[in-house]
Amino acid sequence: MQPSRPVPVPPAARRTSRLPRSARRLQLLRAAQDVFVAQGFHAAAMDDIADRAGVSKPVLYQHFPGKRELYLALLEQQVDELSDRVSQAMAGTEDNRARVDGAVGAYFDFVDAEGEAFRLVFESDLRNDPDVRRLADRGALACIEAIAEVIAVDTGADPERALLLSAGLTGLAENSARWWLARKGTLSRDEAVSLMSALAWRGISGFPRRDDADDA
Repeated sequence: MQPSRPVPVPPAARRTSRLPRSARRLQLLRAAQDVFVAQGFHAAAMDDIADRAGVSKPVLYQHFPGKRELYLALLEQQVDELSDRVSQAMAGTEDNRARVDGAVGAYFDFVDAEGEAFRLVFESDLRNDPDVRRLADRGALACIEAIAEVIAVDTGADPERALLLSAGLTGLAENSARWWLARKGTLSRDEAVSLMSALAWRGISGFPRRDDADDA
């Protein structure tokens, strides 16, 4: 996680009027994201999150019984966000080269999203917690399976080989996206994605397509 730093409370963050429960929950999750990303789980306090959201602590506790439950809810939201991005990249085209671009691009867009919520997924200081690990692993597996399904259909690879190839692709995408973000400005997002997807495509495209194998 990033070193602890103060979380500024904007002037508008005062005691807010009554909101529908779903809207209030979303507001609290956004405030919690700011605090957890800045401070990490252990240094963050429910007081900080309530102040950031502009609500009283009793309002915060009406939605989340404790800091850990709030963190898990936020982590689940972000894990689902990443897996949805990858799944959409796979479903959005029939062109496999474009699918590789989309899968790599999904990771770059996720780490570059406002608020740096990716740090909760990839850099959590609570990773030893079994529920945190379970959620993070679930998200990683969802991304791997979405890509592996396409690899298996297109190449005829058995499930284990397709999953391994997919794990390699997602690992490349995650690590290169985080490397790029730390040096943002040296390369544009599009150029970085193009470089990494070209690297991945040269490997993935080397496997025989199912229809080619059938014709042999």
